[in-house]
Amino acid sequence: MSRYKAIYENHAMEYHRMIAVEDTDGNLLPAMQRVTPLRDKRILDVGSGTGRIPILLKDESKNIIGFELQRAMLQEQRRQRGYVGGNWGLAQGDMRALPFLAQSMEVVVAGWSIGHFCSWFEMGWKVQIGRVLDEMHRIVVPGGALIILETMTTGSLTPAPPTTKLAQYYEWLEEHWGFHKEIIQTDYQFRHVAQAIEYTEFFFGPELAEKIKEYQWSRLPEWTGVWGKKL
Repeated sequence: MSRYKAIYENHAMEYHRMIAVEDTDGNLLPAMQRVTPLRDKRILDVGSGTGRIPILLKDESKNIIGFELQRAMLQEQRRQRGYVGGNWGLAQGDMRALPFLAQSMEVVVAGWSIGHFCSWFEMGWKVQIGRVLDEMHRIVVPGGALIILETMTTGSLTPAPPTTKLAQYYEWLEEHWGFHKEIIQTDYQFRHVAQAIEYTEFFFGPELAEKIKEYQWSRLPEWTGVWGKKL
């Protein structure tokens, strides 16, 4: 089991505690809206985790489904949905085989999820990611939109793909699949340096914790790539 899979299965609450203070400047929603209008659209969020995207979009649309493989993450999303008074749908399954009818969604979002296939399937990541992208294209209506969000590093003052494999995947999205990229800043804002370390070390590891301590970051710099495609 990879380290991230173990985190998603066993530390969903800690994961949500961390991402709840992400995107302190509120750059993510406007970037998504630059891809496509979101108001009152039928939206599917694949690899939905603990609800980062449904929480962000809950006032934009009443017709959202959070789709996630890991049961623990879905359970935490259900709790978070209750905390914010949301009523979006939840479903469990594999994003490589989406249980939805063709052309049933107007917007399909995948936030910080597809890129994991690059490490889970080092030699066959294109096949696995291709299955996800085929499914996303299948279920979106003509005139709809696909939005993919992926990391462009955490703990750096400049954006860049954090691994060679991710760089190849990002280029493939643009060159082969026709996505257009925008890079935005999605910094975390913690109360103090000690909290920044406490909330992030379990996920990002001791190297970033040392960097936070060295630079005394209560505001942890982070960059996100937003890949959009209109059909």
